[in-house]
Amino acid sequence: MRRTQAFIPTTKEAPNDATLPSHIFLARAGFIAQVASGLYNYMPLAKRVIKKIENIINEEMAAIGAQEVELSFVTPSELWAESGRIEKFGKELLRFKDRKENLFVLGPTHEEMMVDLVRNRVTSYKNLPLHLYQIKTKFRDEARPRFGLMRGREFIMKDGYSFHATKEDLDREFDAVEAAYKKILTRLGLDFRIVEADSGAIGGSGSKELMVLADSGEDTIAVCSKCEYGANIEAAQRSARKTIPEAPEAEFNKFLTPNVKTIDELAEFFKIDPYYTIKAVAKRVIWEDSSEIVVFYLRGCDTLEEVKAINATEALDIVDASEEELKEIGLVPGFIGPLDQDKAKHVIDSDLKDAKSMICGANEQDYHFIGVDLGVISEAAYFADIAQVNEGDICPHCDGELSFTKGIEVGHIFKLGTTYSSALKAEFLDENGKAQPFIMGTYGMGVSRLVAAIIEQHHDENGCIWTKQSAPYMVNVMVSNIKDEAQMALGEELYANLKNIGVEVMLDDRKDRFGFKMKDAELIGFPYTIIIGKELANGNVQIFDRASKEKTTVASDAIFEKIMELIK
Repeated sequence: MRRTQAFIPTTKEAPNDATLPSHIFLARAGFIAQVASGLYNYMPLAKRVIKKIENIINEEMAAIGAQEVELSFVTPSELWAESGRIEKFGKELLRFKDRKENLFVLGPTHEEMMVDLVRNRVTSYKNLPLHLYQIKTKFRDEARPRFGLMRGREFIMKDGYSFHATKEDLDREFDAVEAAYKKILTRLGLDFRIVEADSGAIGGSGSKELMVLADSGEDTIAVCSKCEYGANIEAAQRSARKTIPEAPEAEFNKFLTPNVKTIDELAEFFKIDPYYTIKAVAKRVIWEDSSEIVVFYLRGCDTLEEVKAINATEALDIVDASEEELKEIGLVPGFIGPLDQDKAKHVIDSDLKDAKSMICGANEQDYHFIGVDLGVISEAAYFADIAQVNEGDICPHCDGELSFTKGIEVGHIFKLGTTYSSALKAEFLDENGKAQPFIMGTYGMGVSRLVAAIIEQHHDENGCIWTKQSAPYMVNVMVSNIKDEAQMALGEELYANLKNIGVEVMLDDRKDRFGFKMKDAELIGFPYTIIIGKELANGNVQIFDRASKEKTTVASDAIFEKIMELIK
């Protein structure tokens, strides 16, 4: 492509709301243009990157036997009603009626549609397994769209769905997709981690996320110092602590603790480690048809992980409970403890099961219990993993320590089981001629989000640094002075030769100054720019390596061989 013919509207100005490098540079370099909040047009450079990502995905999906389809973007609401998700998904699900008053939704994901496609068309175990996928625009009505392509309302996503006769076959396919996704991200030149995750609104049992490591990532992930274990903070687990603080010695008793309401105050008052205190976190838990105050108990040195709390109560959401709400049901803010279970439902963290030598609220103003043995309530209490792991905690798979890093979620794979097939009555006949619901997996990858993730991981202060597999053009041939016949002739020759052998090449034949064109080249992020300038008079040109910022002088008659050596 000749730059004088290309539509690449670069600019010095970034969008007013842009804070992430990907949002700033993709907008400034003429890749994307905002239409409305969370909605973007993809310009030619972005389309080239997207197609490259899609091609890699298609190749790796074909390698594991997945078949591509394309489902309708508009979905009848009845399918979402059948699965029970039309209300659970909330306001992010955009609903509308057609001229006949039929209710439809814009698909943020296509589990229901894919099940509907397969049910009554695949009827025997002999036709299984089956893996179908699509790469398609989705819409999720985000409350706060931000960060450019990282969290838009409209986005391009690869979503795949597999159908199986046995759980063992689902496990095999799940592992195959995980391996394929690793290959995709590796081919794109990304540093990533596959982590255990919460299943969220999709449902199912097994769940893993693909995280591109970047300081700007919205997700916090816990990773092990020794093994490959990684997990989203929402799902991270830990082994028992290696070192336990010395326990306080006290007989069970009620102790006057005037105005001692916080864990820090309590630990200071008794001169003990917070490990031996019990923290009470009161929340209003919201279900589909009701809500109720629930108190979550955990060690004072731990923090409540809200997603775990939601899962433990099978709730839609949890929100803070006010002091007034607590007093209305007889709880005393600052002095709530687990020994009085009559006033509110409760969930106790698993780490507190049978814990001894504890100090907790006495459910009475200015009093705490000391010398508490939680074994006395172990049979009546409900225990669950509700604590967020801490840095330095022990890995659940080895003796390594956990640390936190930031990641950008670019993919999510689930073992759905029969969640959707049972709800939509999608069945096959097994070997015994008995009807069984399909056992399913689902596998998502954010294509437009990958565009942003590549730049979040590969950029500098001057702009984008595309990896070789993702770059819109591999080589930029920049003629410093187009009025110089020798410079222009070499530029045309290089452009033609590279183009003829299939190298994606841009010829910058604009009249603009060298400095302006060089800044544009860095902003856009071509992996290699061949600079044809004044040194041509001495038989030399330069190659600018965008990733290393190094300029290498090369004899003009050897430039073609040198650039071919680099791009291979």
